[in-house]
Amino acid sequence: MKAREVMSTEVVTLAPDMPIPQLASLFQRLGISGAPVLAEGKVIGVVTAIDLIARHARPHSPVYLPLLDAKIPLRGGREYRDILRHILGLTAQEIMTSPAITVDADADVEEVATRMVESRASILPVLEGDKLVGIIGHSELIQHLEEAAEREAE
Repeated sequence: MKAREVMSTEVVTLAPDMPIPQLASLFQRLGISGAPVLAEGKVIGVVTAIDLIARHARPHSPVYLPLLDAKIPLRGGREYRDILRHILGLTAQEIMTSPAITVDADADVEEVATRMVESRASILPVLEGDKLVGIIGHSELIQHLEEAAEREAE
């Protein structure tokens, strides 16, 4: 089974300059957990519900090792910067995950599942070349994988 057979072709997309309150309202109104951000018809990132939730998370200060007059970050520097970016972001582009993890429309469903698990992505934009043609979320993928498993078991 290919990604094109699993994907939803009704894709809600976001403009890079969409304000966060409008974006949050859109997610709630449509009952979606994420959407790709498009600029000039190309996917430049993805905003998910986690990106919105991260805006309200408490940032943990990174741990540094003082050495002479320098501070060497031990861990947490990147995560701290990501959380601050989310907290301070005002638009979709400022909180999106970029580059977007995408999948080709002709990819096998197993590849889609692998990419989703390895990247911890809740949605994957589906592309033909550079063109967005669909989206696959957890629920669509689970439904099709379980149906395929049932057919194989018969």
